[in-house]
Amino acid sequence: MSQPRPIPRLLGSLLLVTAAALSGSVPAAALSGSVPAAAASGSERAATVRPLGQIVPAPASVSPSGAPYTLTAQARIQTDASAEARAVGEHLAEVLRPSTGYALPVTTRSAARSIRLRLAAAESGLGDEGYRLKSAPGGVTITAHRPAGLFHGVQTLRQLLPASVESDTRQSGPWQVAGGTITDSPRYAHRGAMLDVSRHFLTVDQVKRYIDHLALYKMNKLHLHLSDDQGWRIAIDSWPRLATYGGSTQVGGGPGGHYTKAEYKEIVRYASSRHLEVVPEIDMPGHTNAALASYAELNCDGVAPPLYTGTAVGFSSLCVPKQLTYDFVDDVIRELAALTPGRYIHIGGDEAHSTSHEDYVAFMDKVQPIVAKYGKTVIGWHQLTGASPQQGALAQYWGLDGTSQEEKARVAEAARNGTGLILSPADRVYLDMKYNKETKLGLAWAGYVEVRRSYDWDPANYLPGVPASAVKGVEAPLWTETISRDEHIDHMAFPRLPGVAELGWSPASTHDWETYKVRLAAQGPRLSALGIDYYRSPQVPWPAQ
Repeated sequence: MSQPRPIPRLLGSLLLVTAAALSGSVPAAALSGSVPAAAASGSERAATVRPLGQIVPAPASVSPSGAPYTLTAQARIQTDASAEARAVGEHLAEVLRPSTGYALPVTTRSAARSIRLRLAAAESGLGDEGYRLKSAPGGVTITAHRPAGLFHGVQTLRQLLPASVESDTRQSGPWQVAGGTITDSPRYAHRGAMLDVSRHFLTVDQVKRYIDHLALYKMNKLHLHLSDDQGWRIAIDSWPRLATYGGSTQVGGGPGGHYTKAEYKEIVRYASSRHLEVVPEIDMPGHTNAALASYAELNCDGVAPPLYTGTAVGFSSLCVPKQLTYDFVDDVIRELAALTPGRYIHIGGDEAHSTSHEDYVAFMDKVQPIVAKYGKTVIGWHQLTGASPQQGALAQYWGLDGTSQEEKARVAEAARNGTGLILSPADRVYLDMKYNKETKLGLAWAGYVEVRRSYDWDPANYLPGVPASAVKGVEAPLWTETISRDEHIDHMAFPRLPGVAELGWSPASTHDWETYKVRLAAQGPRLSALGIDYYRSPQVPWPAQ
């Protein structure tokens, strides 16, 4: 695991002050060479007190003022009496204790110069995920209307502390937070990342590690792609061979794997503790070879195909005319819905090239009510708009800039008729796309996607003819044809993932590549402290490490 090396003081200070000035959090005059007031005690402090607005995603409102807060060994984490607030406090303590070496007891008792976490019913204006953070020498107070907002405020506090606070070994301070107030809430309700565990199986611990990284950047949805041609990854009691046989391989012929129901529940629980909602996907009627290989009767001809370990798409299909197909879907959705407390089940629907249009429409007309029967809302890939999306359904758009105007028009028409959209354009936010021709991992069918390209677009006006109100958020998929290890995930997701998170969270008025790339550069030491071996894009002015 790589450890951060100190940022050279002059370069570090210039990067921090430049970013703050560009984002409006300190006067531009500070660029003249004067040291910020919060850093006036010396160059060492100048390198550790981060400007209040220099975080990712960019906050909605930043008001710097006064001297910094210094976390000391005497500090406590004071919470309300509620279990929700205490859980957020314990999470913060788990982050801070290893690097600071401080005890940081979590308590309801007040204490001077401590961190206070408040849930306030009167703060409804902050919404379900917003928060207010106030920092002064006497302490830091984070206030929210709901627990998710309190948790997001804690992620901001982490980023305001020196990057070495993320280390799992004791580091030297000082541990300071710039003075002032941040008031913040998200632009979009859906801010997600998809993890494909079908092409290469990923363990529970690997998924948890990714959840932690998503949470730092205030994402709130984890979309798990649980089935595909190469593997079925969730135990279904009524069709046990789906997991034991259909899950027994992966791309390249490795051993595969699947989650027991207890393991899936653990992923859901862990995600919930980080205020992420799990959205499970069972892709159908295409991308179903693992299921078809497991049960011959799901095939129209009654003959099971062999297990598949390649990467081609579009060759498989459930048998649309058979009633058994819908008994199968009902069983799978029923068991999955019982395991999933979240609102959604994703039914896939993409690349069903072996299903006729008529059969595709008939299939979706029968499957969407099954999802509703078990109390869940449908999400499908945007091909769902070629059928009749159920009222309340969401369509996840993964097209390219070069997608046909006819297809874009169909999606736009569905959006105008009430279908909400999640935007995942493949040539912008597919995290498995290569950065450039030298990138060893990933694919390039959607083109090369450097860091600026993944960030520099606006979800509100990306698709012509789509009302802004139809856009429910953004999501960054990570397909795993070439990805099987943590270091693979790290290299392809970072540093693009924080930019997608900012597209989902931050006000449109903050969107500017020139200021963002400096804030992103300042994330480099933090990613290193977290053990994330990220891609050092030449488009970003990374500090020396």
